[in-house]
Amino acid sequence: MTRRPMRGLTRRALLGGLAGGLAAAATGAGPAAAAGRSTRAGREPYVPVSVSGGGGPLGTDRVHVLKIGADSARTVLVLVPGMFGAANDFRLLARDVVAAVPGVQVWAFDRREENLADRSGFATPDPAAYYLDGHYRTQDPAASAFAARWGVARTLEDLRTVVAVAAEGGRRQVVLGGHSWGATTAMTYAAWDFDGCPGYRDLVGLVVVDGGVRGAFDGTGEPVEDSPEQVRERLAAIDGGAVFDLTLSAVGLGSRAESTQIWYQLAGWYAHRDPDGRSVLQPRMPDALRPPVPVTNAGLLGTLVDAGFGWPNDISVHSGHLADDGDVRGWVDTGITPIGRVAAAYAGGPVPAVWEWYWPARLSVDLDVADVYRDTDLTRSLGLRLYHAAQLKTPLYVFETSYAKGTVASAAREVVSDSRIPYARYASDTGMNHLDPLFAATVRNTLTHTLTPFLTGLG
Repeated sequence: MTRRPMRGLTRRALLGGLAGGLAAAATGAGPAAAAGRSTRAGREPYVPVSVSGGGGPLGTDRVHVLKIGADSARTVLVLVPGMFGAANDFRLLARDVVAAVPGVQVWAFDRREENLADRSGFATPDPAAYYLDGHYRTQDPAASAFAARWGVARTLEDLRTVVAVAAEGGRRQVVLGGHSWGATTAMTYAAWDFDGCPGYRDLVGLVVVDGGVRGAFDGTGEPVEDSPEQVRERLAAIDGGAVFDLTLSAVGLGSRAESTQIWYQLAGWYAHRDPDGRSVLQPRMPDALRPPVPVTNAGLLGTLVDAGFGWPNDISVHSGHLADDGDVRGWVDTGITPIGRVAAAYAGGPVPAVWEWYWPARLSVDLDVADVYRDTDLTRSLGLRLYHAAQLKTPLYVFETSYAKGTVASAAREVVSDSRIPYARYASDTGMNHLDPLFAATVRNTLTHTLTPFLTGLG
């Protein structure tokens, strides 16, 4: 969903962010997101794709894609979510793109880690009881040594399988893109050497949304952690058993890798099903972080995600505010992203979801180091095959919000100048926060309106 959402938390207050500890749960791998079957809602199937072995539990040697649009489309836009993000990040955006560009289908990619999550509680009438009372199955880091090897090489091999399936032997053309660290992943794919074949040869276009390489995140004030000393320390921690990235646990929503993500999906679930009802989750929160006035389910979600309440701004939207009065305060939409759209996305199915529960720490290391976007001793030492950045020949679309204060576009321009990219299209909306492009109202989403002509121009 975002690159490093909590780095700045130690420098700022929680801005009214809501927290609540989750009870410990029984150990053991969660069930696969969709046990070898498609989950279909209209023309939006969520389908498994078999990939090579990764050493994980039974059922994890596959990824999933959420397909939006007609299978007869000549162009497939494959989108990769950012850090802690998952396929449902893109459902609303994909619907808008497909409606605007005839002949395009969108595939939203879910990494293999999604198979570890137990989302079965979201198929019950009361998911809060399942998750907050500790009935769900959690992935124990002590039993997850396999995840220490789930870095960018594993992700890109899986992603290439998806790209090949989408291309149907050359019958269709593939555009690869992503949001935040998903954009970094897409750019890394393009420069990657797949047994002598450059990744960019699989693609007719690249789409970078609020992320990338070559210092794209410098404007956030949180540069990548890619010095040799930092990398050695991070790898040593992984070798010591810290196989999952615990960045989100810093907010206080629980100490497990999945705690925060569960809270946010729960907030979306209740806000989607009963937006005006009194918040189910508010009484479960610790006193220090509970809203001081009674709120509705939609109101609680708004305080979690709106820029005026949420923590920190890089994982927030411009939505609105709590009602000024009333026994139970509801949510008033005044911004570009209605809270109902956020709720619909966050609620998920049980599958697909917006949040990835178990982000591998090795993937964080690799994506930080890949920022250099060239072949170096350090990249080679990590097995990062960034051999073809200078030979890129793929048209590029770049979109940035207020998130990185201009460095997304400036970094992309550097990539273009150091490669053979024939042309690039740049767009920005500084009135957007990092997540607004994913969920904003159709008529107010600058990303959709500027991406459309780029995709149309690819033929």
